[in-house]
Amino acid sequence: MKKTIRSLFENSTFLIAGALAALIWANTDTHSYDHFTHLKIVGNLSLHFLVNEIFMAVFFALAAKEVWEAILPGGPLSNFRKAAMPLMATVGGMVGPAGLFLLGVFGLGATELTNGWAVPMATDIAFSYLIARLIFGAGHPAIPFLLLLAIADDAGSLIILAVFYPQGEFAPIWLLATVGAILLALGFRKLKLQSFWWYLLGPGVLSWYSFYAAGIHPALGLVPIIPTLPHAHTDLGLFARDELKRHDTLNEFELWWKNPVEIFLGCFGLVNAGVAFSAMGTGTWLVLVGLLVGKPLGVTLSAWLGEKFFKLELPAGMNYRQVVIIGSIAGIGFTVALFVSTAAFKAGATLDAVKMGALFSFASAIIAIIGAKLLGVGKSPPDSAPTEPPTDASEAEPGKGELVSSAQSCE
Repeated sequence: MKKTIRSLFENSTFLIAGALAALIWANTDTHSYDHFTHLKIVGNLSLHFLVNEIFMAVFFALAAKEVWEAILPGGPLSNFRKAAMPLMATVGGMVGPAGLFLLGVFGLGATELTNGWAVPMATDIAFSYLIARLIFGAGHPAIPFLLLLAIADDAGSLIILAVFYPQGEFAPIWLLATVGAILLALGFRKLKLQSFWWYLLGPGVLSWYSFYAAGIHPALGLVPIIPTLPHAHTDLGLFARDELKRHDTLNEFELWWKNPVEIFLGCFGLVNAGVAFSAMGTGTWLVLVGLLVGKPLGVTLSAWLGEKFFKLELPAGMNYRQVVIIGSIAGIGFTVALFVSTAAFKAGATLDAVKMGALFSFASAIIAIIGAKLLGVGKSPPDSAPTEPPTDASEAEPGKGELVSSAQSCE
């Protein structure tokens, strides 16, 4: 039973179930579904706002944790030589889809869709990781390459959401409260407060409200607080299981919220994925072309340019057939693509059409699986899998100690 429950939380089951339920509901009784998503819980607080702006703030905080840890010593972004090629591929994987989307917008004269250029830039980390393991196996070097690409893509998406998709009139004076929240959190750290609740309920709430009042998407409001939480001074790798055995404040934050966030994602799917199939339109196809074609094209071309002009190298054991498959897998936009859709467009036919494209990006998984078969890309032989990093016997004193790993799970 424990294994089954763990599997439900580790395979994005709740998100899939929520999205499917929303699709079925919206296509059988649109009126009741719309009433449900705009339901007022307390006063003017709607269910939609609760899920998209409060629940998802924790989701983006966990994403920010992975980005922050990746730049720590031992993290995949701490070594420019090893990170350069995946980061180059990330740039292509963002520019390619956005470029194709805008090319289609202006070519078809669908200028009402211009603001959706960032929708096909997104990569859903969880689903991409699941498909990559299915195709490559656990020990293939393509796995950390994809994870680094996806997490860098998420970092780019956070910046784009904050800069290009304000949720109201920009009021920069409120960002002083964000600075105050960071200083307060650093003060807590100086006082050696170890419980993450101090940081979440104090500086976190203040930072979230400052984003809301400043006109920046409040779902990003916890991101500035993440680096201030006491943390180990090294990283074991992106999404490494051994990270959860560390008991510094930042990892305790992830450990406590990891499963609730899966429930939050189920709620997100239920509230946002309910689109009538009749809503399919130009926005649907432009998002799909961006994700299904622009992603693999951009990732592969930028990796090739990195090798030819900047003398970058693919990781040992990888070739360009595998890069093409990685690009196809990265075309699964879903969660972040849906979120950017809601930030880019107001409720209506345009938003619904674009959402449908984000939902149908699951086709990238099918394309990747078929493409892997056709290109002869498969799992690594058992003896080629890298060894697991040793578990540290010592633990860092939160905010002060260091944890040293002789091998990193992403290397």
